[in-house]
Amino acid sequence: MDITVTFRHMERSDALEAYAKEKVGRLSKYLDSILDAHVILFVEKNRHTAEVTMNVSGVTINGQETREDMYSALDLVVEKLERQIKKHKDRIMRRRPAHKLPAKAATSSIISSESMEDSREPQIIKVEDYTVKPMTLEEAAMQIDLLHNDFLVFTNAGSEKVNVIYRRKDGNYGLIEPVV
Repeated sequence: MDITVTFRHMERSDALEAYAKEKVGRLSKYLDSILDAHVILFVEKNRHTAEVTMNVSGVTINGQETREDMYSALDLVVEKLERQIKKHKDRIMRRRPAHKLPAKAATSSIISSESMEDSREPQIIKVEDYTVKPMTLEEAAMQIDLLHNDFLVFTNAGSEKVNVIYRRKDGNYGLIEPVV
């Protein structure tokens, strides 16, 4: 992270510049994507103002604090920026999908047997939406028993492919795996 410090209407101080760089530099522990930070320190009458503008991968985060002491103004503006960065990071994490395998939507179609007897094209009578969840074979078999279904569409956690497990007439389970 590139940090620049500018002094306006006051003498340049190496100690104050080092303090500002150290305090703003600590903000990089919250986000790795902080590209640069520009710190402006200025005095108007007896008010010491610290203003920080940061570029975080396309997003600009600003903070400004005015106090009677420049060091306390820097401390408060860094606290304000911490809150803003945490808020920004929370927004990013809420938009990002979980680190699990993504659930995929699958649609099953049921074709009328009466339309098969006729010589015309078959029609889709009923469409059901399924959420295809990642799970192991044991979990899928347990879900069939719990839901009292004859089949279940799921994503195999081991192969990450969509599979269908079904209950056979003899009471055992069958598994349909796609071959790509």
